[in-house]
Amino acid sequence: MDRTWRKRPVEDGGGDGSDGSDGHKGDVVDGGGSGGNGGDGGGGGRGAGEGGGPDHTAVRVALWRALHLLADAPPHIVEDDLGLRLADPGDGWRGRPDMDERATRRTRASIVARARFVEDLVVERAAQGVGQYVVLGAGLDTFAQRRPETGAAGLTVFEVDRPGPQAWKRRRLADLGFDVPDWLRLVPVDFEGDWWRLLLDAGLDAGRPAVVASAGVTMYLSPEAVTATFADVATLAPGTTLVSTFLRPPEDVEPEERAQLEAAMRGARAAGTPFVSFYRPAQLIDAAREAGFGTARHVSARELSERYFQGRVDGLRPSRGRS
Repeated sequence: MDRTWRKRPVEDGGGDGSDGSDGHKGDVVDGGGSGGNGGDGGGGGRGAGEGGGPDHTAVRVALWRALHLLADAPPHIVEDDLGLRLADPGDGWRGRPDMDERATRRTRASIVARARFVEDLVVERAAQGVGQYVVLGAGLDTFAQRRPETGAAGLTVFEVDRPGPQAWKRRRLADLGFDVPDWLRLVPVDFEGDWWRLLLDAGLDAGRPAVVASAGVTMYLSPEAVTATFADVATLAPGTTLVSTFLRPPEDVEPEERAQLEAAMRGARAAGTPFVSFYRPAQLIDAAREAGFGTARHVSARELSERYFQGRVDGLRPSRGRS
């Protein structure tokens, strides 16, 4: 199987991303993160979501994306205030310690950079005829609501998450006046069970290529589970792209960012959702190749900066520790 694996960085202290696309079975892009928590949708951890509400991580990521609009100068990398409306955190949310505008600056830059990277990739692949987009650990992802033209053009979006948070999100979407169109499939799963089969049962066509995004998920999974996920995605049709984020080991993180990562690790443990997997870029590339992807590419924080932050006068940049 000829697959391509690429990597990119993220800024929430979470990880970077991998995107696989044009190989015999697909490509993979991985990015090595340094510290932080949560993915783009932010549904990778469990936290409060077990009781039927959103995960703490999902809310945090949604608020960071909104904070980008409120605290950072235009042009904005991603314009997403819908996640904030879904989370409905109350008037004082900007006073939360984890929303400190200065301390979280590079974190939210990484969050919006990787979100933009994934969304650009989905739109690009859709224009090339790739009609399926899978969001693992979807959390408060709002791509489908913000980009309805992609569904009208033939893209089917599969949001995969645990039943409680997903049922809550469905209710909140209804509260805000959003229907769930036929092209948006909300797929409730137990990630400890045969979630891949449930995804196929929901309509994912293994005979057609897809973009599969796994942002903010790998740190919560065992290495064996990460490898199994890659292997499942590798069974999809040629032209499939996998984007996966990851956390770098603390000892690989720059000193000024290590404290943030260690604080995130303590918070994850306290919430009952400890980070269990850390990767160096070469390790994740090896995992992708073992799963069946032929090539791999790491998309660094520098590359994301050149792509999305060039010419900014406010100095906003993704974390160098997330590559």
